[in-house]
Amino acid sequence: MNVKVKPHPQFQAVYQVMLEDGAQRLATKNLSHGRNVYGERLVRFDGAEYRVWDAFRSKLAAAILKGLNTIPIKPGHTVLYLGAASGTTASHVSDIIGEKGHVYCVEFASRSIRDLVDNVCNYRLNMSPILEDARFPEKYAMFITRKVDDIYCDIAQSEQAKILADNADLFLKNSGWIMLAVKAQSIDVTKEPSEIYKREIKVLEKRGFRTEQTVYLEPYDKAHAMIVAQSNT
Repeated sequence: MNVKVKPHPQFQAVYQVMLEDGAQRLATKNLSHGRNVYGERLVRFDGAEYRVWDAFRSKLAAAILKGLNTIPIKPGHTVLYLGAASGTTASHVSDIIGEKGHVYCVEFASRSIRDLVDNVCNYRLNMSPILEDARFPEKYAMFITRKVDDIYCDIAQSEQAKILADNADLFLKNSGWIMLAVKAQSIDVTKEPSEIYKREIKVLEKRGFRTEQTVYLEPYDKAHAMIVAQSNT
């Protein structure tokens, strides 16, 4: 098969795959050889295996394609992932951080965390599933044994920025980074999404974050935006 893979020009451990029909897709190098997570295609190139990264299934991939300038998540990092669900994006984060990194996956839905464990975490030593509610970070503080480099938040709650900031108070390193996938309709269906994004940014700024960039995720996700910010402390 005439498939080619090259490193992404901006982001570490992210790749670009050129498929047989000329289509270009994002990918990550598969940390769990021979296994996919959500039906994504596996491709081999120069002795390595890559997982095609579906931007319609992953807000992080969508943000990259929509012009994200910064991905703070890098090889070797420790990441707190709030709202890991069944592991679609979390598994790509696992690929990016590699064997020397670690991702703590917080998920409240028992069905989702069961799928996360059975299909993903059992085959990836750099992932720890945590069945808890992200609104109460003190309940799982005992499981997170070190400060994290980054927090990635993708939760369907009405106070998304506040919940992220509460977790950052406990777990984020000084000058650490956050990525917040804002779901406007989970916050207030009566307001324009742009108003919601501005409101969440203000919450983060009041809690000591400097916003680096906001990327709107349409057409991949309606009424969603990705906010990238860094702690000022």
